Formats: sequence, C-alpha cells, structure tokens
Amino acid sequence: MKVNVLGCGGSSGVPALGGADGYGQWGACDPTEPRNRRSRASIFLRMDNGAGILIDTGPDLRAQLLGQGISTFESVIYTHAHADHVAGIDELRGINRQIGKAINAYGTSEVLGELQERFGYVFKPNTTPYFFRAALDAQPVVLRQSVNIGGYAFTLFEQNHGYVTSTGIRCGAFAYSTDVVELPEESVECLRGLHTWMVDCFQKTPHGAHAWLDRVLEWKALIQPERIILTHMGADMDWGWMQHNLPQGMEAAWDGMSFELPDPLHAL
Repeated sequence: MKVNVLGCGGSSGVPALGGADGYGQWGACDPTEPRNRRSRASIFLRMDNGAGILIDTGPDLRAQLLGQGISTFESVIYTHAHADHVAGIDELRGINRQIGKAINAYGTSEVLGELQERFGYVFKPNTTPYFFRAALDAQPVVLRQSVNIGGYAFTLFEQNHGYVTSTGIRCGAFAYSTDVVELPEESVECLRGLHTWMVDCFQKTPHGAHAWLDRVLEWKALIQPERIILTHMGADMDWGWMQHNLPQGMEAAWDGMSFELPDPLHAL
C-alpha cells in the first residue's frame, strides 16, 4: 500500500491569505522552507491490487492530483463535511471521465446526508458517457464495522472534532485521523497495534477542535504506534522547528510526501 500525502494543512492552508505584502500569512513558519507550504488536508491510497482510494476532496484537489500524477480511482472516503474537506467535490468529474462511471463515496449516513443536501446534483443518476458533472454513489458506513473498499477491509471510527463528529480511518496497520481533538475509548481500541498513524496536530498549544502537540504525545504513549506522522498543521508548526524538537517516532508530513506499508489483507 502506497500513501500519498496530497495536503497536510489546516482549513486556511499555509500560508493563509493576506499578509502585509499580499503573499500570505506565514505565522511561525519559515517562508523559504518549501515543506512549510501546505494545502488542505487529504491523502490518497494506492493498494497493491491497483485500487485507488481518495480521502476527502478539499478545495485544492485539482492541483493536488495533477501534482502527483493521480488520474484514476473508484472510491473516496469522507471524514466529515467541513468545506476544507469537501469543497473540491466537483473536481471528481475529471476522474469520472477517466474511469467511465460514478465514484463510490463512503462515509457515515450523517456526512453523506449533508453532502447530498449541499451537492445533490452529484448524487443524481450519472450522465455517462459525457459526465457533465461529477457523479458519486453514496455508500453509507456503520462506524467500527469492517467495510470492503477496493477489495480491502477498512474500519471507520468516531472522533470528537469539537462541536462536530469526524471519522477516523484504519486499514491494516495504517490509520488516518484528521480533525480530531478527543478520542472515545472505543476508538482508541480501534487504533491498537498500529504501525503508522497520520494524526491531526494543528498547533503547539491547546485548541478546541484540533489536537495539539502535547495531546498527540499523550496519544503516542497510550496507543504506542511505531510511527506517527503529523498532519492538518497550521502556521504555528514550522518544519525546521519540528525537525529539531519532535521525539523519536514522530515526524511532520509535507505536501508531496509518500511512503509505503505492507499491503493489508484483502476483505472477505
């Protein structure tokens, strides 16, 4: 299984719009370090059987897919319905045209319901073969139950994202937890035995809706994955600072990063 980090930034990206010169607000991040330039959080999984699985469709999706040469996949998993994770949904039309059919959209019934309210046209019968608009087939998922996506067993689990609930994703020894500030006990159990965990770490100090550095260190001690990769990072999280200060077994993601893991078992 190959994991491509399409984006690892927060809802405003890094840099955020603005700045005295109009070229962005960088906060504590060094603007001369390319790995501090972060688009909105999303990853892509390419499984050993060829299946491609996108997680979230943020507003930077077109540039992200083009930048990493990704043009075919049949599945997308939605973690929640915030704009920085769904606003690029219309860009999926180009993928529909490549694969010649609708894309399967997985998520909780609540998340898919909200997407259907806001982007109802995307879930109408598709316009094969021309795809005048993006076309998705809703595939509701029950949390903490195994679901077959692309021929592999995935488990989606509940996360507290402040005032809303988000969805964490596990496949084999890999898990992805964007937009999370607290984990229910049942979800902690879903994370036992991990090798690699990509997890939200928006800033160094406490935040009401996102994990911060000390919170991730608490989870590290509790869950004990072999590797933690930080994502959904804001302008407080400078690449150079993290290189010198993160403990062993913890590292920062960067847009364009990729890594491979043993392929998980196929779904039954």
